[in-house]
Amino acid sequence: MVTALSNVGLTRRQQIAAVVLVALAVGLWTAPHAADRVGGPDGTVAVVSVEGSIHSGMAEDVEDELREVRQNESIDAVVLQVDSPGGTPAGSEQIYTSAKRTGEEKPLVASVHGMGASGGYYAMLPAEEIYVLPTSTVGSVGVAGVGPSPTAPNPGNSAPDKGAAHPDDDREQQELLKETFLNSVMEERGDRIELDREEVAHARVYQGTEAVENGFADEIGSTEDAVHDAAQRAGLDSYEVVERDVGTADGLLLLEADDDGDTVVVVEESPFGYDGVDTHQYLYIVGDVQTEHEAVDAIEISDGDGVADASADEIGGEKP
Repeated sequence: MVTALSNVGLTRRQQIAAVVLVALAVGLWTAPHAADRVGGPDGTVAVVSVEGSIHSGMAEDVEDELREVRQNESIDAVVLQVDSPGGTPAGSEQIYTSAKRTGEEKPLVASVHGMGASGGYYAMLPAEEIYVLPTSTVGSVGVAGVGPSPTAPNPGNSAPDKGAAHPDDDREQQELLKETFLNSVMEERGDRIELDREEVAHARVYQGTEAVENGFADEIGSTEDAVHDAAQRAGLDSYEVVERDVGTADGLLLLEADDDGDTVVVVEESPFGYDGVDTHQYLYIVGDVQTEHEAVDAIEISDGDGVADASADEIGGEKP
């Protein structure tokens, strides 16, 4: 090229400058195309963790994370990574509502590690697909709780029934919560679940393989599989993964112990220490969860003379 330029009467310095300018022009033209070929990922998949028992504080954290995910234009799809045995009805419904809103805006897939039961299952219902491990536990469509015990009126009360709760009111509320949960399950997954409404309402839990067979879950797979699925639904050929952890402080577990004894529970008299105040008494899980084909370990309580089995009703007295 320098020889060709010399033929048009350019000096040596001018010839070199011309070559440099041509090289720069070629570089500027090809750089964007090269960047397209070797550039970064097409988009991002966010993994939001829902771990531990669900209570108001934890639900607010998850809700905040999902809101940020929806507002973040760089995030194209979302995976809910669930390992929760449940929690308060209000907190579980709060996450469910936020997840549903997220799923309406971006692809949403769920992945269950250890447990996605009761409120944990409720929270991930809006997911387009639910991935479980063979050892995961999912299900328990129900609400557990016992009504506040009628208490003696406070000295300052003018009416004899002030501070007392009617057990029928609590039973009605519990039944309403259970129906709300059940209706959501049938609405979100009724076309996939192979069981009828009455069977679903039995609050049984299922291990991963069985959950896929009966429609409580969709696929056997890991969180990585769920992320890949979410990315495909968002049309991403390449993607990066952003993990967004949520607080995992312990709270109350609301799982149903039905007549078949599918879940071992123990009543906590005053879970927040509000002695003398009429509040709902929720249920803690203290034993193993029984799947449909497994036996549940009994709660054993020593009475000094030996070891005796005790039911939730027998345990619900005053704490030492």
